Amino acid sequence: MIIMSRAVDAALAAGKPVVALESTIITHGMPYPQNLDTARAVEAEIVAAGATPATIAVMGGKIHIGLEDTALEALARAKDVMKLSRADLAVALASGATGATTVAATMICAARAGIQVFATGGIGGVHQGAEESFDISADLRELSETPVTVIAAGAKAILDLPKTLEVLETLGVPVIAYGQEAFPAFWSRDSGLSAPLRMDSAAEIAAAHRARAALDLPGGQLIANPIPRAEELSRGMLAPLIARAQTEAAKAGITGKAVTPFLLNRLFELTDGRSLSANIALVKNNARLGAAIAVELALA
Repeated sequence: MIIMSRAVDAALAAGKPVVALESTIITHGMPYPQNLDTARAVEAEIVAAGATPATIAVMGGKIHIGLEDTALEALARAKDVMKLSRADLAVALASGATGATTVAATMICAARAGIQVFATGGIGGVHQGAEESFDISADLRELSETPVTVIAAGAKAILDLPKTLEVLETLGVPVIAYGQEAFPAFWSRDSGLSAPLRMDSAAEIAAAHRARAALDLPGGQLIANPIPRAEELSRGMLAPLIARAQTEAAKAGITGKAVTPFLLNRLFELTDGRSLSANIALVKNNARLGAAIAVELALA
């Protein structure tokens, strides 16, 4: 059921650092060939930092842990790709569909392959109006169950961030801001909310990961890594644009998994492409930190 790339297989066998990467950013985040260029660039950041990248996807009824370049290009060109979370991962495997993994599905696959660190853009969370729609991402529950350290630029700014943090606390997920007190909001370094915890080095984060394992605590930890200052978009500029995009989504009757891609695409249009440039910058930044944490874990 699991196929590993040659590089990932060799790295895991030798106890070397590996960083998992999701694949929805490739299939649902941007058009070809920009998606392929970005995927390669993110993988290159991990290699440069001393670790092996493992982009995860479902292709031909198998979970691929690490994609050879031909497979990466095939995925980047693919149409009608399923967006996989916990609920539909097994269905995609059984049906032989091509599927890109979200945060939750990537965590599941990474853990089964023995990968402890996963770098992404931003996690899903509690959507605006969830008190009526009950629209809460499976990412939050996965963080409470699957022992993977996830590096993200906080939760996506289109979400209800106070409720997202509240649910993470209820589920017992450590939310650790890297190098600052504030909880970042994807494109912005400061959401206006304080992070529950703070750590300032990859070594500290790796030690916390090991301590959770020693205590036999379920779940992973969320490392909230702020976007580089030069690339951030201010909360003041984004807030009215996000509100406008959310209103448009509601009027169009867009729900479920279609909400996030719609909002991200609309914000790309409303910011004249700046949101996508910021997204790419923060994913690369998270990949670098993920590699540093994986290197520390490999020293144990």
